[in-house]
Amino acid sequence: MDSNIIIKLSNVNFYYGQSRALTDISMNFRKNKVTALIGPSGCGKSTLLRLLNRMNDLIDDTRVEGEILFEDKNIYASDVDPVEIRRKIGMVFQKPNPFPKTIYNNIAYGPKLTSTNHHDLDALVEQSLKQAVLWDEVKDLLSKSAMNLSGGQQQRLCIARALAMKPDILLMDEPTSALDPISTAKIEELIEELKKNYTIIIVTHNMQQAARISDETAFFYIGNLVEYNKTEKIFTKPDVKQTEDYITGRFG
Repeated sequence: MDSNIIIKLSNVNFYYGQSRALTDISMNFRKNKVTALIGPSGCGKSTLLRLLNRMNDLIDDTRVEGEILFEDKNIYASDVDPVEIRRKIGMVFQKPNPFPKTIYNNIAYGPKLTSTNHHDLDALVEQSLKQAVLWDEVKDLLSKSAMNLSGGQQQRLCIARALAMKPDILLMDEPTSALDPISTAKIEELIEELKKNYTIIIVTHNMQQAARISDETAFFYIGNLVEYNKTEKIFTKPDVKQTEDYITGRFG
C-alpha cells in the first residue's frame, strides 16, 4: 500500500438485512488530509463512516463484503479486535454527547480503561483539551460537570475525548450541524489545525463547509460512490454531471 494511503477500501458492499446500503465502494483515504463525504440524506455517507471503525457491528443483522485495509490489515478479519480499531480510529458524532461526568473525567475515562499507566493523566487531559482549543475556557472548571458547557464547547470536549485515546484517524459525522455559526467556525479552524497530526474524514451536508475545510471530496448517491477527487476539482470542474447538479443545488 502506498505510504500516503492510510485506509484502502476494495469492492465494499454493506447490507442492513436484505437491503444494500453501499454498492461496490473502492477508494483510498490519504494521511493528514481532510476528506469530506457529501451527498443527499440516506445515500450511505454515515454508513461508510461507521464501517471504518466497525461501529456498524453494534447493529443487528448487518453484513459487510469486500476489504477495508488499515495499516495493511483488513479490519474485518476474524483476529482483529474492534475495540482496538475504535481506539485508533476515533469518532465524533453529530450531537455533542459528553458523559454525565466532570470535564476532567470525560477526557480521562477512556485512557483509564485502556491503560495501566495513570500517572500522566493530568498531562494527557491538559494536552487533549489544548489540542481541541478548549483548555483556556475550562482549565478552572475541570471538576465541574461537562453538561454545563455550551453546545460548541461540548463538541470540542468530545473531540478532546477522542484525541485522548491517541488515534491515527478522526471520523466526524456532521460535527457542526447542531452548532451555531461561531461554534462551527471554531470547529472548522480546529479541523484545519488537527490535520497536521491526524487524518480526518468528515460527513457534511454543508457544501460550503466541505469546500472550505477538505482536501478531497467524495460524492455519494444511493449507496454509490459517484465521484471522488481533490475538493477544488469537485467544486469547480467535476467529471460527472450528477455531481455538478448536487453541488449547485439542482437536485438533492
